[in-house]
Amino acid sequence: MDDWDTQPIPRVPADHERDSARERDGERRTGRRGGDAGHGHSHSHGPAAPASVRVRRLLIALVAPFALAAVVGVALLFPSGDGPKAVGQQPVLGTISATQAGACGEGDDKQCLTVTVEMTDGKAAGSDIRTTVPLEPSTPRFAVGDDVVLAYSGGDPLSGGSYQLVDFQRGVPLAVLAALFAIAVLILGRWQGLKALVSLGSTFAVLLLFILPAILRGENPLLVAVAGAGVIMFVVLYLTHGLSARTTTAVLGTMVSLALIGGLSAVFAASAKLTGLDDETANLVGSLGTPIDTRGLLLAGIVIGALGVLDDVTVTQTSAVWELRAANPALGWRELYAAGGRIGRDHVSSAVNTLVMAYAGAALPVLLYSSISGVGLGTILGSQSIAQEIVRTLVGSIGLVAAVPVTTAIAAWVAVHED
Repeated sequence: MDDWDTQPIPRVPADHERDSARERDGERRTGRRGGDAGHGHSHSHGPAAPASVRVRRLLIALVAPFALAAVVGVALLFPSGDGPKAVGQQPVLGTISATQAGACGEGDDKQCLTVTVEMTDGKAAGSDIRTTVPLEPSTPRFAVGDDVVLAYSGGDPLSGGSYQLVDFQRGVPLAVLAALFAIAVLILGRWQGLKALVSLGSTFAVLLLFILPAILRGENPLLVAVAGAGVIMFVVLYLTHGLSARTTTAVLGTMVSLALIGGLSAVFAASAKLTGLDDETANLVGSLGTPIDTRGLLLAGIVIGALGVLDDVTVTQTSAVWELRAANPALGWRELYAAGGRIGRDHVSSAVNTLVMAYAGAALPVLLYSSISGVGLGTILGSQSIAQEIVRTLVGSIGLVAAVPVTTAIAAWVAVHED
């Protein structure tokens, strides 16, 4: 039988029982009596107590090589010089000042919208240009006053034929939403929320300054993702949760699970002959005009996408084990592992469902298109776009499931040996 099912939930002792247990535990570990046991009676849910020198040395010995490897990997793969530029049209900004609907041309039954745009960007800034937009189901509906993005193909900057109206400007609403998000995090989390925002900023910095440029420069996407994810993991976890045995335990659990995800994704992407060439990636390759490892790009996305969910699971498991230990210091490794495992089982079931729903939501347009294509379910699931989402989801879920027993076992061992 599984220990998670057979072990009873530990009884939380009364205060006097807890204090006596802590005293006996301190006597057994140090050979001293009473208040000289080197372990105080405070068991609040604040910062974790410092680990013993032996435990700290062991944790550093386990984590330091991976931290060094991540830093060295970033240094070796860091891009230098200018990367490739997109081949094609240049985005410019403007505001619609007038619109007029009508036929696209003489004798043409198709309807078009002639749009006058006051240019606020590019070579024609301050001038008005007129361009035509076909009125089709897939075309956005533009109106007077809309701030828009146009694609400039070169040529005469004052000619409407040099531009194509492609999208709306969304900078202001996105900035407002980001500000509301930051305010909500700060109000609820206060100092911890501020650290979380700084960690989020460091994540974007690694993505924008290292991962994306390195991949565009032709480096192996999977190696870049592993090195970048390693740096993100160390920075985010230690900055958010502090330098402690508890945090290092979460780091170890995350590393093991992330390595499992990377290995499984590489094996099954190769065996399923996934190319990574979905529509968006194909457009990227076409616009760059330079070769790129599309399968490696797929694997890199799997690794980076799984990291955030893994952090949540490993930190939660580690905190659960420490709280159980604080509530009952007499618990041994076996009891802590069993109780923490039961908590983790509930958590991982919801985390896996979250992961599946997130990927299904991202692939929803592809799923809708496939459902009306008239082909069988097996053909739909075996298509490139759907198959890569299946591999992404299942590999990530396996990593999440593995993170629970791995992290719980490490956390339980550290917790009972930290005095």
